[in-house]
Parts: sequence; structure tokens; C-alpha cells
Amino acid sequence: MSDQDGVATARLREMLELARVRGGLSIGEALEAMGSTSIAFTILFLAIPALTPIPGPFGMIFGTALALVSLQIVAGGRKVWLPAIVRDRRVSSASLDLVVGHAVPVIARVERVVRAGRLEAFTGPTVQALLGIPVFLLAVVIALPIPFGNILPVFSLVVLAVALMERDGLVTLIGLLLTLATIVATAALLYFIKAMIFTAS
Repeated sequence: MSDQDGVATARLREMLELARVRGGLSIGEALEAMGSTSIAFTILFLAIPALTPIPGPFGMIFGTALALVSLQIVAGGRKVWLPAIVRDRRVSSASLDLVVGHAVPVIARVERVVRAGRLEAFTGPTVQALLGIPVFLLAVVIALPIPFGNILPVFSLVVLAVALMERDGLVTLIGLLLTLATIVATAALLYFIKAMIFTAS
């Protein structure tokens, strides 16, 4: 682990080492290993597979799980509950290597700009609960079958999750602005797709 790693990158590397030792982890085991940053790490962990070029409906599966987590955040939950079908799903160490390998460069870029303690009013429990709303909206976007539609929402979620881990209120605000831009861009894209379908029919 590099001395320059931020909280998110360090936790991901720790989780990956644990997965290598055990030959894989269930999603529940991966999240339990993260301790005090569990809510923020859960957002991060469920978002980053959508960045990885692995065949399958990962956007729909992890987007739906994120939506469920976001509702728990709004309710003020401190621990994350996931249905057994998600929680017990085992992920091989090779798959986690691939996911973390694609995610770490993106996360590291965000970590380079975070500073713990900035605008602390935007890092408290009340604000964290309110962040469940943008997380829900971004989760819905990830779950939609839009070609190349995951990049902006996943990046927005990475920014929000890292900001929560590092308690940087300024980066939290940046994440909210990115969320707004993502929603607007997705709405415009859906309108364009709808127009194309009606034109072709």
C-alpha cells in the first residue's frame, strides 16, 4: 500500500488483500471488513463494478442494490442491510482485482483534491442522510440500460463516497453539482433516444 493512498484507496487495497488470502469474498464480507466507513464504502463498492468491462447486467444489479442502500441512508441508518441474494453473492479475488484495478485510478484522482475538515457543516449526520436522495437518483441512472450511461453517475458516486470518507464538505458540494449535471445529461439522452425511436417508427 502506498503512503499516498487516501482512505478509499487504502480500504479497497485492504479488502483486495483479504480476498486474495480467502480466495474471494462475499459482498457482505467485503463490506463488513470496512468498519467505520461502511456507509460511504458501500456506496463506493456498489458503484465501481459499473465501470468495469465485465459482461453481464452489472449496472442493473448494483444500481438496484445502491437504490436500496440510499433509502436506508435517508432513514438515518448507520449499518447497511442488503438482501441475502446480494449480501451472500461471492466474488472471486480475480474479479475483485479487475474491479479495483479499473476503479483505483479514478478514485485516486478524486483523493488528490480532497482535504479533511473543509466545510464541516456539509459532512454531518443530517447532510449524510440527505445525500441518500442524490445517491438514489444516481442508482436509478446506473440501473437504466443506457449505452455508456454509467460513467457520469459512477464518477459522481465516487466523488460523494470519497468526500464522505474524508469528511470534505467542499468535495461533497462538487459531488452534488456533478449529480445535477448527470441527471440533466441523462434526461437529455433519454429524450434524444425517445425522439430517435419515434422518428424511426
